[in-house]
Order: sequence, then structure tokens, then C-alpha cells
Amino acid sequence: MPNRPTLDCANCEHRALRMFCNLDEHALADYAAIGIEANLPKGATLFVENDRSSSVFVVCTGHVKLFCTSKEGKTLILKIAMPGDVLGLGALISGATYEVTAETIEPTQVKKIRREEFLSFFEKHKEVGLHAAKSLSEDYKAAFFDARRLALSGSSAGRLASVLLDWGKTAATCGKFEMRFTMALTHEELASLVGSSRETVTRNLGRFKKENLIQMRGSSILILAPDLLEQLSS
Repeated sequence: MPNRPTLDCANCEHRALRMFCNLDEHALADYAAIGIEANLPKGATLFVENDRSSSVFVVCTGHVKLFCTSKEGKTLILKIAMPGDVLGLGALISGATYEVTAETIEPTQVKKIRREEFLSFFEKHKEVGLHAAKSLSEDYKAAFFDARRLALSGSSAGRLASVLLDWGKTAATCGKFEMRFTMALTHEELASLVGSSRETVTRNLGRFKKENLIQMRGSSILILAPDLLEQLSS
């Protein structure tokens, strides 16, 4: 993993919005002193399902897909990790193996922290333990809502609308004035995430565009009618 110049976490404009990074002055100084910072290209693997956990990864910029693979080679995308997310935390704390594989879907900046460094940091600062607990709680809630969406949403259009809304809302909370984001997934990957087929995803995106629910320009998507998408997803 290539080294990068030290990240200026103290002056990051998004720090207050990111649960794990929003630490007090002393904890933030110790945080800056540990780990390895890196810029990774699209398609880089952070860790692999069933490998023994050795590090956690904090996503600074970019997006990472988390997925698992069956013995037959079928892939299921479980989540798209966004800036501020901490990956591999549960496996590292429990000493278990990684439950999923993590792979970048666009150029991504991360901070990798080895198990020994992280646990020492964790023990020194009580605040970090609280943030870690909150991070794991958010992971649990996200997994619950994703399972609920797949199991209870009555239509493929509703599941797709829900995912687009989630990404749009995240973009809107990161200093943007509109629900615009870059779709870094292929239609096939998006289909895996929403439990559908590639053809159905393509058809539904075309429908949303035709009905002026979204605007698509290349890989950029702008949510035009969040209330209508919300109705579809409910």
C-alpha cells in the first residue's frame, strides 16, 4: 500500500460529519500518528473474505464495495462504504476473520491501521471506544435496513429508488446543496446490491429518467424528485 503525505485530519471540512474521525484534540493527534495513508486505484482490494483480520481501514475519500462470494462464484454486494466509514472493525475487535471482501470502486483514499496500533489507541482514549461502538451500531442498523429493503420492498423499482435516495442523502450531507452523486457501480453490480437483474436495473433507471425523478449525465445522477422516489421505496 503506497504511502501518502500526512492527512490533515484536524482541518478536514467533513470531520464533524464522520463519527470515527470527530475526536478531541489529543485523540486526533494520536490518530494522526498511527497507521498508513494511501491513495488506491479503482479495483484495489483492502481485505478478503475469510482472511484473518489484521487491520482496520478508514475511508477518507472515494467508495468501497463490500461483497461476499458463494462456492459457485456468485457475488452478492452487501454495502457501498462511503467516506468516514471504518471497515473491518468488528472482525478486528473480535479477533475473527473478515466477513466480506472490500474492493474500491473508484480512486479512494484510506487510512490503514494495524491491529496492535488500533487496540493501543482504543485503550488509551475512552472516546475512541464510544465512537467504535457507535460505528458498529450504525453497521448493524444499515444491515438491518438493507435486509428489510430486500425482504419487504414489493418491487425492484422500489429497492432501486431506496438505494438512490440513500446515496443522494449522503451527498447532500457532505457540503453539497443538491442530491447529486457519481454512480461508480455498473448496472450489474447495482443489480446485485438491490436483488434484481441488470436488465431490470437499466429499465428502471430509464423509467426514473423519463418520469423526471432523476437526471443522468454520464455517471452523474441528480435526484430531482426525492418525495416521489420515497413513495416508490415505501
